Amino acid sequence: MNELQNLTMVDWSRAQFALTAMYHWLFVPLTLGLSWLLAFFETFYVKTGNEEWKRIARFWMMLFGINFALAVATGIILVFEFGTNWSNYSWMMGDILGTLLITGGIGGFILAAAFYTVMFFGWERVSKKTHLFATWMVALGSNLSALWILVANAWMQYPVGMAFNPDKARFEMQNFWEVLLSPVAISKFTHATSSSFQVAALFVVAVSSWFLLKGRHLDVAKKSILVASVFGLLSSVFVGITGDEAAYANARNQPMKLAAFEGLYDGAEGAGLVAAGILNPEKMPGDDTPPFLYEIKIPGLLSLLANREPGSFVPGINDLIYGNSRHNITGIDKKIEKGKIAVELLSQYKIAKKEKNEARAKMALANFKNYEKYMGYGYLQNPEEAVPPVALTFYSFHVMVALGALFPIIFLLFLYHTYKDTISRKKWLLLLGLFSVFLGYIASQAGWVVAEVGRQPWAIQNILPVSVARSNLTTGTVQTTFFLFLFLFTVLLIAEIRIMWKQIQIGPETPRGE
Repeated sequence: MNELQNLTMVDWSRAQFALTAMYHWLFVPLTLGLSWLLAFFETFYVKTGNEEWKRIARFWMMLFGINFALAVATGIILVFEFGTNWSNYSWMMGDILGTLLITGGIGGFILAAAFYTVMFFGWERVSKKTHLFATWMVALGSNLSALWILVANAWMQYPVGMAFNPDKARFEMQNFWEVLLSPVAISKFTHATSSSFQVAALFVVAVSSWFLLKGRHLDVAKKSILVASVFGLLSSVFVGITGDEAAYANARNQPMKLAAFEGLYDGAEGAGLVAAGILNPEKMPGDDTPPFLYEIKIPGLLSLLANREPGSFVPGINDLIYGNSRHNITGIDKKIEKGKIAVELLSQYKIAKKEKNEARAKMALANFKNYEKYMGYGYLQNPEEAVPPVALTFYSFHVMVALGALFPIIFLLFLYHTYKDTISRKKWLLLLGLFSVFLGYIASQAGWVVAEVGRQPWAIQNILPVSVARSNLTTGTVQTTFFLFLFLFTVLLIAEIRIMWKQIQIGPETPRGE
């Protein structure tokens, strides 16, 4: 109880946004992946004329519709929180965020919503090909709507294509394509969507496994498993490739995050990759305490993955905080000094402009430009503040990777036994399939913990700390809305699970004449 009382308004705002984002991300992956599976199922129906594929498509479409509604509802609340809890952030990033959200709304959400009605209610009202086109457009629109949100998040990790306007104290977009096509944006979108495809495939496998365990809808379950396993296996390969690219982008642009999810305190040439380990809870930056109580490390692999060069140097947390002259790394303490100068010069510029002293304003602005890139560091109190929560980042990353390596094995097993038509007799595998969907959601959520917790203390990397991004609200106000949202989202989640469970129990529609 005392710990809760000691939390600040910023802590509660972070907790509320994390709560909203994690609830929202329970619904989004299934929406993104299941939309493509619907398109595949219906394509098989149109190509073969087999009514069984139509039953399959309509059944999964019903579950998709339930989930889609909750994804939209939680997403709207998430957007509102930018303005309520993070007004400084919204002001400074408004030009970039607004452009991307409007583009996403027009290019993605509206596209999906327009064809959603045709897909869901048009089975007997439009031709087969028209309905199939609508289903593919829903899949495309759903994923396009996710693109712009993920690009906005990528910009927070790697701000490019913009310029700081000192008169308005906000960032303004200069190059839309640089924002959209930055390496971080590409890896963010491809990795998030491909991992969502895994979750959707596991969901289909889990529900189908339940049908087989109950001895119901056997043909529907087997066909669903076959398509989902192929889709999941291909997605798993893509997850591995995009995950490697994401880690490489972190090494280039967010080395502190990379050091945190590897538990690397002292940089090394030929750095090893930690396959598994238990962190030492007593370890602090700058001390001589061993970072691990136990670890299994693959020699040299981290250097290869981070820099594409075996034997290359990978900086650790201590190098990044205190500097490393040998490898030309400036310490956080030096950046804080320069940042405070930038903040002071910006203040002098504004005062001079207010007083209409153009000469003084011009000089302050010219000097500010020399220190501008360090401005965000001027709001940090000490160098150690730049270190994210290492334990949470480390364990989340390794849980994500471990589960990501397990999923293709699960898909291969289901694919093999479905092809051999022995799947109904493999109760152990069906139980694994039933449970695997929960592992999929754990891996998906862990990935976002790595991305967002690993970026701390920054709301916008190296530019805007979370402590400055907040709104001017009281702690009590945010506490109240936190528990209100916790109650609301929990009710929504329970409602969705109950509605979905009821629909699963009903199962696919019974063909006429049976």
